[in-house]
Amino acid sequence: MLVVVEIALAIVLLVGAGLLIRTFAALHNVAPGFEAHNILTMETSLTGSRYDRTSAIADLARQAQERIEAIPGVQAAAAACCLPLEGAFGLGFAIEGRPLTDGPVHGGAKWEYVEYRYFDVFRIPILRGRAFNERDNASSPGVVMINDSFARKYWPDQNPVGQRITIRGGSAIFSEPPREIVGIVADARDSGLNFNPQPEMFVPLSQVRDGVMALNNRFVPIAWVIRTSVPPFSLAARIEQVFRDLAEMPVSRVRTMEQVVVQSTSRNRFNTLLLGIFAFVAILLASIGLYGLIAYSVAQRTLEFGIRLALGANSGRLRNMIVGQAMKLAAAGVAVGLGAAYGLTRLMASLLYDVKPTDALVFGFVAILLSAIAFIASYLPARRAIRIDPAIALRYE
Repeated sequence: MLVVVEIALAIVLLVGAGLLIRTFAALHNVAPGFEAHNILTMETSLTGSRYDRTSAIADLARQAQERIEAIPGVQAAAAACCLPLEGAFGLGFAIEGRPLTDGPVHGGAKWEYVEYRYFDVFRIPILRGRAFNERDNASSPGVVMINDSFARKYWPDQNPVGQRITIRGGSAIFSEPPREIVGIVADARDSGLNFNPQPEMFVPLSQVRDGVMALNNRFVPIAWVIRTSVPPFSLAARIEQVFRDLAEMPVSRVRTMEQVVVQSTSRNRFNTLLLGIFAFVAILLASIGLYGLIAYSVAQRTLEFGIRLALGANSGRLRNMIVGQAMKLAAAGVAVGLGAAYGLTRLMASLLYDVKPTDALVFGFVAILLSAIAFIASYLPARRAIRIDPAIALRYE
């Protein structure tokens, strides 16, 4: 029973670790939808009555962009409410000219405000229409850009550029006139590498309503993204000085976008490491335990083996008998472990990406690995048993 339980436990832990390892490998092969190399990110908190109005923040962002882009080595800079892979706000929307059949909106999507150089910084392709520009300000008609997932979901057979949508939230501060869709951008991962792209809409920073901006700034600092042609951190001090000179703003969370990408998979990496350690310990204990139990069992049967050999038993068949008996126990443990793993791994489905909880490759590899360990652990005592001198074995007590 101890052999069976040890192997079954090792199977369950190994299958779980294998699934997480495959998930971690799959995440490293995911294209985030933007170029993370040579991008410096940082955050500043815009609190106080000075920044109650969007126009003040837009003016600050414009000045900061001009000064930062004047630094040698900087290619483009922009402000945004949040960074890719770190989530965004969710708001509803209604499509102009399309009847409402279920509530006040046609659907919901992620919502972000960005400066017009945002897509240049991340090199996110514009698939249709145009990107924002300097003329998309508070005095110009409201515009919005959507991602490809948004376009394919709500205009599967049409070009949505030129269509108008009204963005709506659960509060009156989100009420605003309709906006024209001026461009469609390629999908980029927003909530994490393990989440498929969702419908997303972008509005120019300068066209955000004052109430919405004030609410946002109360809880979320503004993010700054800067693409460089040199190592990003080499320009960090000069860029931070720009913010101190402009408004004496402290800068926090200075990171490269590559660090943001790595941090987005930190949970998966920790889960993989933790379960991997448990699985390694389980393999080690199962190997030692299996070897110890079989070696002890063989030692207890030394007299029996001596008699068999003295009566002319074939040493090879004797060895096969010992190994066969051990492998029957191992097979029972593997069967119990695979059955338990099949049921338990469904509970970790939310931790997996691009891997099924019943992945045949992982289950098959683990079963073969534990069977091989069981064979080695039984073969060594069996080989030692058949080499014993029958005369010595017959004197064994």
